[in-house]
Amino acid sequence: MSGHHHDHDHDHGHAHDHDHDHDNRYSDMEARVKALETLLTEKGLIDPAAIDAIVETYETRVGPRNGARVVAKAWADPAFAEWLKRDATAAIASLGYTGRQGEHMRAVFNTPDTHNLVVCTLCSCYPWSVLGLPPVWYKAPAYRSKAVIDPRGVLAEFGVTLPSGTQIRVWDSTAELRYLVIPLRPDGSEGWSEKALADLVTRDAMIGTGLALLPETLR
Repeated sequence: MSGHHHDHDHDHGHAHDHDHDHDNRYSDMEARVKALETLLTEKGLIDPAAIDAIVETYETRVGPRNGARVVAKAWADPAFAEWLKRDATAAIASLGYTGRQGEHMRAVFNTPDTHNLVVCTLCSCYPWSVLGLPPVWYKAPAYRSKAVIDPRGVLAEFGVTLPSGTQIRVWDSTAELRYLVIPLRPDGSEGWSEKALADLVTRDAMIGTGLALLPETLR
């Protein structure tokens, strides 16, 4: 079964919530940050390159490491994985990561025959508390529309080629519900500590546009 599956569990009120509740707060915040950056740069107090470095840190290092810890625990601890399946919001909060706006989390687990991909078709809802800042491409209209129409093509662009029999499920984030993809645990990581396992988990693997790293790449 290769056709993709587009789940709209929480479709009601979707557009409304995005347009008013979410985008405005986000762009307002972004506008304030930009204004502040401009002011500080003009006064010579900060170097724009330093800001870029901070953003980069949040995008790729600090932020996603929280999610990586969630994934590693799910791999290493079957009871936690079950809790994550049942009530991801509570399971993730137990590790100290909660959404600032009370958003709910849902964990979707990749299996050998199903791969999950997360998109937000209407704006850029993203699980900040576990993945930090959204990557630039996540907000791009091209990704948002193509992920739904041609998820296999999108994955190929990210260098991910799945067996033709693998079903790709596309999940649409909303202001109330954010998704975290639990990638497949790679072979060769048996007996690894949670800390070591977390190093195999990339941000893209938790969005579904990547896979967990192979253990040999870390050795």
